[in-house]
Amino acid sequence: MFSLPRTATAPFCPAEVQGSIRIDGRAPWWQRLRRFAGPGLLVAVGYMDPGNWATDIEAGSRFGYGLLWIVALSSLVAMVLQLMAARLGLVTGLDLAQASRNHFGPYGRIIQWLSAELSIIACDVAEVLGCALAFKLLFGVPLAWGVVLTAFDTVIVLGMKGKGFRQIEAVVLGLIATIALCFAIQVFMVGPDWQAVARGLLPSNPGGDLHQAVVLGLGIVGATIMPHNLYLHSSVVQTRKVESGKHSLRDTLTLCRVDTVVSLLLAMLVNGAILVLAGTAFHAVGQPVVDDIEQAYRLITPLAGGAAALLFGLALLASGQSSTLTGTVAGQVIMDGFLQIRIPCYQRRLITRGLALLPALLGVLLLGEGAVGRMLVWSQVVLSLQLPLAMWPLLRMTASRQLMGEFALSPLMQVVGWLLFVLICGANLLLIIGL
Repeated sequence: MFSLPRTATAPFCPAEVQGSIRIDGRAPWWQRLRRFAGPGLLVAVGYMDPGNWATDIEAGSRFGYGLLWIVALSSLVAMVLQLMAARLGLVTGLDLAQASRNHFGPYGRIIQWLSAELSIIACDVAEVLGCALAFKLLFGVPLAWGVVLTAFDTVIVLGMKGKGFRQIEAVVLGLIATIALCFAIQVFMVGPDWQAVARGLLPSNPGGDLHQAVVLGLGIVGATIMPHNLYLHSSVVQTRKVESGKHSLRDTLTLCRVDTVVSLLLAMLVNGAILVLAGTAFHAVGQPVVDDIEQAYRLITPLAGGAAALLFGLALLASGQSSTLTGTVAGQVIMDGFLQIRIPCYQRRLITRGLALLPALLGVLLLGEGAVGRMLVWSQVVLSLQLPLAMWPLLRMTASRQLMGEFALSPLMQVVGWLLFVLICGANLLLIIGL
């Protein structure tokens, strides 16, 4: 008979999968890399969710390729922060939540836990809205019912109970490949001016309303770097264990760097493709500003054909579904690390999705279906506001020689990290003023 699990199980419980993927340190480097690859992909899906779509589409339709350099710059910042989080996990054997629990008092611990949970819920609101919108565009399901249907992704989590961690990574790889392929085909179909795209990678004034450009640029930054991904990455890298090598930890850190950089480069290319698609399909032909995902879907059909619109909808569905697995793992990491509580994975998923469903459904019912774009932007604002609360402990602990030993951040990297902290805090302030 079918029975629900009563305890936290693999692959979603960090304690159950730690060190479960073993890597022979004597194997050729490319074989070790192939075996290690995966944690970066789990992080990368968070960098291409529907919240990113909302900002990238408006930026491309309003300014063409003029803000493409901000997509690239925010992705580089994300790489720096994710590598810090992964280093903390590999060197100390503790994820960011566990390390914070050990090094901060009860009040600081509770504040960080609440902030991390809020970031997961805000991200899940964007995923709910993205999936619901994809159901509407592809199958004609009313948006409110589409929101309700997203609750059933808990079945996916239950179906993976007891599986290995590589199975999660395989599903996520499939989602990323779907999103990337759909946008690659769409960009090819609309035929952008590649010289103009290359110029968009150079920092410059995009022209037009400078205030709106600043607001959108900051929105791209806020949508790209997600705080719960720092907790997630510091935990999932610990599923890997390099054995039999003379310098196994250094080798592991090197493998982690390659995995993280390649995965986030892929996420950057997807975000760039969304902006380029909007810049080519809407801005280049003089189309009025498109600031809504559904509007973009409707307009792309006469401009690029029904096949492009179908690919757009499929990519949106894959993007919206991406948090089902990574959000469950991140939730378990945060709850276990801060509170030392482990619950069955389906319960963790139901809690997160339930808390995300309420604001998403109320927003659709009270504000109307046309408010989805605004709700997506506000979900990204919430994420951006939470980021400094995750960066503060990360920077302090990775700079500690007592905790990290010889692998502590160099003085230069500490300066870079704190400079990013100040810039992101300033960006949050400007983003709030702009909104």
